[in-house]
Amino acid sequence: MEPSAAPSPLRLAFLGSPPFATPILARLIASPFRPLAVVTAPEKPAGRGRQPQVSPVAELAREAGIELLRPARLRPDRHSGALPPERQRLADLGLDLILVASYGELLDAAFLALPRRGCLNIHGSLLPRHRGASPVQAAILAGDEVTGVSIQRIVLELDAGDLLLSKPLAIGPRENAGQLFQRLAALGAEAAVEALELVAAGTDRYTPQDAARATHCRKLDKAAGQLDWRRSAAELERQVRAFTPWPGAHAELADGTRWTLLEVRPSTDALSLAPGQLLCGGPGPAARLWVGTGRGALEILALKPAGKRALGAAEFLRGARLADGARLQLPTEAGP
Repeated sequence: MEPSAAPSPLRLAFLGSPPFATPILARLIASPFRPLAVVTAPEKPAGRGRQPQVSPVAELAREAGIELLRPARLRPDRHSGALPPERQRLADLGLDLILVASYGELLDAAFLALPRRGCLNIHGSLLPRHRGASPVQAAILAGDEVTGVSIQRIVLELDAGDLLLSKPLAIGPRENAGQLFQRLAALGAEAAVEALELVAAGTDRYTPQDAARATHCRKLDKAAGQLDWRRSAAELERQVRAFTPWPGAHAELADGTRWTLLEVRPSTDALSLAPGQLLCGGPGPAARLWVGTGRGALEILALKPAGKRALGAAEFLRGARLADGARLQLPTEAGP
């Protein structure tokens, strides 16, 4: 990737983690606002071989010849108060601004005071709605028709800083979190450049958030993906979209077989099924699969059985051996 021809009008550092930060950094490198330094998490082992995971953010920085810092943490040591060397390096750069996108660490007051113009965060919702760690999933779970990105000053209270700008984005009726995440990251990249243009020109103006309208979302873990078939078909459909690709929308048969549901839709067929009860219909390529819920039925269009590849419902049913009366477990019945 070719570096910018002229020096950046701002002495900028970028803090971020993939996948959200990756297109944002790529856009910065191609813009007049090429960062002096990029900060991202150290490599972590992943997969069956526990090999170090390559970070696309780190790769982009290396390819562009940008200084790369990979601290385990940026906050002072809890016991000694010593500062990480990477933090001292940022202080030595004489920064105008720090831009943050999904970095994953709460920053302390002294760090926020390092750059002359403060720190800005790119957040994947229309603040003050969906403050917190999972705004993309939260928007789908809530049934929102529109979400977006917000660029805000970073303050000590999570996602509560004054807003510089917001960009709305419509949510597709069948869009999952992975798909929406990619589109929000692309929008965030354009919003970041627009925000930096305002800061560089001295025309940045900030609007306080309306705290009375704030909603909050928590960090998701694997357990969040367990589906409760007593909920309505509409709620469960949103959960499957919100939890795809992570943490996955999980279901379990009585024999312990686990499925990850990839695509579902509320059924328009007049079916009377108990919560979790499965129904197969139609032979061959026309075969279909439904599950009962607390209100209505849900058609399963695609799923991934544990240890196997993703399958459409008809292909899955060709090889499946579902007993008569088979059903998916309710959370209280599922095994550990």
